[in-house]
Amino acid sequence: MAKDFTDDLLSRWTSIRPGLDMDAYKVTARISRIGIHIARRQEEAFGQFGLNRGEVGVLSALRVAPAPHRLSPTSLFKGLMLSSAGMTSRLDRLERRGLVKRLPDPNDRRAVLVEMTDAGRKIVDEAVAANTKRERALLGSLTTSESATLAKLLRKMLAGLEPEASR
Repeated sequence: MAKDFTDDLLSRWTSIRPGLDMDAYKVTARISRIGIHIARRQEEAFGQFGLNRGEVGVLSALRVAPAPHRLSPTSLFKGLMLSSAGMTSRLDRLERRGLVKRLPDPNDRRAVLVEMTDAGRKIVDEAVAANTKRERALLGSLTTSESATLAKLLRKMLAGLEPEASR
């Protein structure tokens, strides 16, 4: 297999710091670089629908929530690892476009729930379907078995980073 950017970078580090253990970077540096490629492709796919990755994240969370597809802003920002202010900004943009609406929480007069509109459901379904081809292409250099193994290893790694989500 040909050397990649990460091999070159780690080789340079090893030459200037020979005793430094760079093994973890063989994985983490590549995951970081893959993340950049994924982000670019997703932004291109979602941009065709006038959405960005963050907005699709909100709409996706609502789409897969149990009917009637409502969540509190707190549930959304915690699940998407955002700040409260970041979530408010996303919800404002989506609400202006008619993709979500805020409703009073029937169980708490001080709270609101976010509900996806029919337009939001339609656009997220289309955007995710369009992106699916790009996601498959990212795995094109792997066999089905290799892809399954990688998914299992990444799940295990992520479970160590997000132990509460693996329960």
